[in-house]
Amino acid sequence: MNKASFAAIGIQEDLAARLSEFGITEPSPVQEQTIPLLLEGRDVLAASQTGTGKTLAYLLPLLQGINPDQKSVQKIVLAPTQELAMQILREAERYGEHRGIRAIGLIGGAAIKRQIDKLREHPHLVVGTPGRVRELIGLRKLKMHEVTTIILDEADQMFQLSGAGEVTKIVSSALRTRQLVMLSATIGPETRLLANREMKNPAEVGIDPGMMTAASLEHHYVVAEERNKLDMLRRVIRHYKPERALVFVNATDDIAEVTAKLNHLGLPAAALYGDADKVTRSNVLARFKGGKFKVLVASDVAARGLDIENLTLVVSFDPAFDSEHYVHRAGRTGRMGKRGMSVTIVTEQQTFIMRKFARELDIQLDERAMAFGKALADSERSELRSGGGGNARREGALPRGGEAPRTGKPQVRSEAAGTAAGGSGGAAPAGQPGPAAASGEGTVRREQHRPGIAASTRSAAGPAGKARSQAERDKNRKNKGAPKWLKNKTPRGDGQ
Repeated sequence: MNKASFAAIGIQEDLAARLSEFGITEPSPVQEQTIPLLLEGRDVLAASQTGTGKTLAYLLPLLQGINPDQKSVQKIVLAPTQELAMQILREAERYGEHRGIRAIGLIGGAAIKRQIDKLREHPHLVVGTPGRVRELIGLRKLKMHEVTTIILDEADQMFQLSGAGEVTKIVSSALRTRQLVMLSATIGPETRLLANREMKNPAEVGIDPGMMTAASLEHHYVVAEERNKLDMLRRVIRHYKPERALVFVNATDDIAEVTAKLNHLGLPAAALYGDADKVTRSNVLARFKGGKFKVLVASDVAARGLDIENLTLVVSFDPAFDSEHYVHRAGRTGRMGKRGMSVTIVTEQQTFIMRKFARELDIQLDERAMAFGKALADSERSELRSGGGGNARREGALPRGGEAPRTGKPQVRSEAAGTAAGGSGGAAPAGQPGPAAASGEGTVRREQHRPGIAASTRSAAGPAGKARSQAERDKNRKNKGAPKWLKNKTPRGDGQ
């Protein structure tokens, strides 16, 4: 079956040619369904996975419907975050500039006086965040009487971040004859309520409504104790080897700590804060997209609506608050049919959340265990437990969410060392072979061939030596399984 062309769904030749310059020759499913409806002037409520081309689905009809000779704001696009608004603005400039269409961004955090000056230049298209747009309408600097279309992108998230009140006031300030379009990965109750109140016979568009996330996405989770989550994060990133990775942290206060420790572990990382100023956020994103660092650590608010090329891995350091937040996190990767991976780190007590998300979103959300340098599925772990290799067989089971069990060389017992050095370890009864004879080679002889062991054995003869030997064993036991940076950390009081 041949796919439709942009010309076939009503996009004019110059816009189609501009799309072709950027390698876009065929509309995506959401574009194919939405564009004809918008060109007809219909109100539209569209539900589609993130990364399916929703921006061009509404932006192309907007640009085509603007009259460049009319010196007034004709179309408005609202977005929940500054970053998403600026991404939409860049797309509008890319495809509308050759038509003489002027577009401006009205976002919070930027100088309002400068934005007022830009409004005096009579832009045709405004892209902004609800708070700043509402503020400029209240100051009578943004005139709404000639606005013919209002787009709400990521509508559900906009209501969560800004509240339905701001959006409702903006919509109500325009003429009743205006066209209203709402697009979102999830259609929640507030979105549905506004649609029922403000839309006129809306057309509903859904791309496989039963599938909330892209089919090209894989969903995994790994189990770790709370204290080991950071090391698990390191191992996940090392295993999947992404060009770029986005890490979600629930508590803003934890972002700096996770970022600092990733850098300490040799994974270049930077933080993105939702309350940072526009310049700081833009610089961080530009450095991330430019490959200056590998991992971006952010909260849901800070990363809302980000579109980052070649982002193949999203890791939830903490599980998402609900299935809707999970959809938006996972949707940062696997965009426009590309492969992507979403991994969540949970404790044993949080595994029920993963089963809940899998059920609500109808997705395959599999557990993986990071062991033997691999991410093992249930069947692979079962094989190891039942007899796949000496370590698993000897230990009886593979630790869940932890390193595979390791066996080292037999440790020298301090009692044997004391006997060899002439201490009070005791001698073998007459007529029975001593420890050295039973093993086929004396303990002292083995230790003399291991650097450092003979000296420590001799020093263990006295009480002070025994105490030091016991302290070393305690330290080794304490450090077993700890990350390398923690093992090498100098204890307080040493050297004093």
